[in-house]
Amino acid sequence: MKEMKIAMLGMVDGNGHPYSWSAMFNGYNKEAMEECGFPVIPRYLEKEPPESFGVRNAKVTHVWTDDPADAIKVAKASKVPNVVEKPEDVIGHVDAVIVATDKGNEHVWRARPFIEAGLPVFIDKPLADNVDDLKVFCKWVKEGARIMSSSSLRYTKEYIPYFMSTNELGELRYINMTMNKSWERYGIHALEPVYRLTGPGYVSVQNTGESTRNIIHLKHEKGIDVNLAIIYDMAGSALKIVGTADSVSVPMKDSFVSFITQLNEFVKFAEGEEPNFPFTETIELMEIIIAGIRSREEGGRKIMLDEIRKEVDAI
Repeated sequence: MKEMKIAMLGMVDGNGHPYSWSAMFNGYNKEAMEECGFPVIPRYLEKEPPESFGVRNAKVTHVWTDDPADAIKVAKASKVPNVVEKPEDVIGHVDAVIVATDKGNEHVWRARPFIEAGLPVFIDKPLADNVDDLKVFCKWVKEGARIMSSSSLRYTKEYIPYFMSTNELGELRYINMTMNKSWERYGIHALEPVYRLTGPGYVSVQNTGESTRNIIHLKHEKGIDVNLAIIYDMAGSALKIVGTADSVSVPMKDSFVSFITQLNEFVKFAEGEEPNFPFTETIELMEIIIAGIRSREEGGRKIMLDEIRKEVDAI
């Protein structure tokens, strides 16, 4: 099979995915990676043996970042052969694109040239954080665009047994998940693994926190209550699942496996396989993110998710 060529595009503050994700495809230069500016990246990469690197039959062959100096550093650290002056320069030279930025309100303009060029596109979480942009993505997908977006925690190794079955816990009654940083950019990391446990069917969203301390209460049609706490400087993350028969607390330890599994799923999708989850799930997840922002901005008002759904459906 011909090697798939992938472009890694964009870099924003606090997000080193162009370094780490490109390294997972290509391998990396250890000395150069130490200079990436994200100390956690070389630490978790160095734990992996050489055979852990490589994503199917694909390589990151082109890179562009918002600051041109960053692209040169990514190319050196993650063995990317081509640095381009403009993101659109990759069109005609690659088979797929990864938009490696996590600000949802930027993703429409970042993705548009590649959607219009007919390329498969992976967009880092969250896909969108406002109704207008989510409507654009829904329209593109309805028109046949190949778009995938997810949190890497959808593939967390430690959570997989519970994604497969929670029967031993009885009927689910309560789930709690914590995460650091912001609701807008990291709330999806708390939300998406919970969503895999419950499935679709959320009814309401209430955020009684503030910009750096988001405290979210979700209600699900199955009678499950969910609390998500996203506090800017909180250390670590944990998943607590409570049912009628038992409960369990599950820490997340291995982010490398989560990331590389996510990238493998995108390459399979770019090769033409059906995605391993429907885009309707991404839509509902983004509706919850949007509702959480709206609730906080309106003083903790409980947002019925149908309010957001009606706005998104009005295409």
